[in-house]
Amino acid sequence: MITELETARPGAVELLAQDTLAELRTWPELTVKDVPENEAAQGCSVAGAYDSGPPPRLSVATSNSHARRDFTALHELGHHLQKNSFDLMEPFSREADRGVLLEDAACDAFAAQILLPAHLVDQHLDAKGPTAAAITELWQASNASRMAVCVRAAQRLPAPGHILLIDTTGHLAFAASHGLPPLRRGSFQGDTAVIDRALTGPGHAQGLTQVRYRDDILGRELHTDTAPMDGYLVAVLVTDSAPWRAFTRPTRDTGPNARDYICANCDEEYRSFEPACASCRVPPCPECGSCACSPRVTDRLCTGCFIRHPPAMFRAGSDRCLDCD
Repeated sequence: MITELETARPGAVELLAQDTLAELRTWPELTVKDVPENEAAQGCSVAGAYDSGPPPRLSVATSNSHARRDFTALHELGHHLQKNSFDLMEPFSREADRGVLLEDAACDAFAAQILLPAHLVDQHLDAKGPTAAAITELWQASNASRMAVCVRAAQRLPAPGHILLIDTTGHLAFAASHGLPPLRRGSFQGDTAVIDRALTGPGHAQGLTQVRYRDDILGRELHTDTAPMDGYLVAVLVTDSAPWRAFTRPTRDTGPNARDYICANCDEEYRSFEPACASCRVPPCPECGSCACSPRVTDRLCTGCFIRHPPAMFRAGSDRCLDCD
C-alpha cells in the first residue's frame, strides 16, 4: 500500500507523517469530512469511514485527539488505495470473507507504518517483543496515537496474541491482534483477571487471563502484562514467549474455534465466529447475510463477461459483476 501511494504521489509518505489531515485536505481527488463520533462506521477498527463516491470521501470523527484523527484518516486512506488498485484488491479477494478482516488489519498497519518509522520503534521495543511499559514509552516518544503504537507493537509480538487499549470503564477502545481472532471495539474486558486487577490498582499487573469474544465467549488463557497510558490501560497478551519473563510455556487452547462453511445461497466459502441460526445451526454468510434456511437466490448473468455469477458478485443496482464493474 505504501508502494502504491509513493508511485502515485512521490514524497506523500513524508508529508502525511508530518500532518496527515492537512496534507489530505490538499488532495483534489479526495474529500475529508469531519463527522460526530456516532456517525463514524461501527464495523471499522477506527472511528471513521470510507465512501468510494464519486467523489471518494474519508470521514473522521471530530471527538478524537489530533493524533488519533491522523491515524483514522490514514486508515481510511488505506481503504481508498485498496479499492482503487487491482494489485491490492486481488490478494484480499482470495480470503474466505472476501478480505474484510485482512483489509482492516492492513489499513491499521499502513497507518502505523507511516506515523511510526522503524528506527523509532527499534529504539523502544526490544527484539524479544514488546512489554506494556515499552509500548507506553514509545507512545510518549512519538507524535503518534495510542492506536498506531498498539499496531506497531502487535507487529513485534513473538507469539500469537493481542495488544489492547482499554478505557477506565473496562471497555475495549482498540485492539491489534496477531495470529488470534480479532476482538470487537467496545466489548467489555474489565472483569477478566489481570485487567480487573490493573484497573482497580496502579495499572501495572501480570498473570494469566482470558479475553471476551461475542456472546461472552472467553478465549484461551494468555500471558498478560499491563501498564497505564495516560487515562487508558495498555495490555500485552501472548500465548507463549512473554517478553517480560525468562520462560513461559504455551497456554492450553480452551478458546473458541471458527468453523468453515459454504453458503447455501451464494456458494461463498467463509469462516465465522458469528452466532449460529437457531433453526439451521449455520451462521450468516458475510457476503449475502443468508444462513442455510434462507431461500436460494438464482445466479445472475453479467452483461460484461456473459458469465452467470451468484448475487454477491453484483453491486446493488448493477447488471455487471464486480470483476467487470
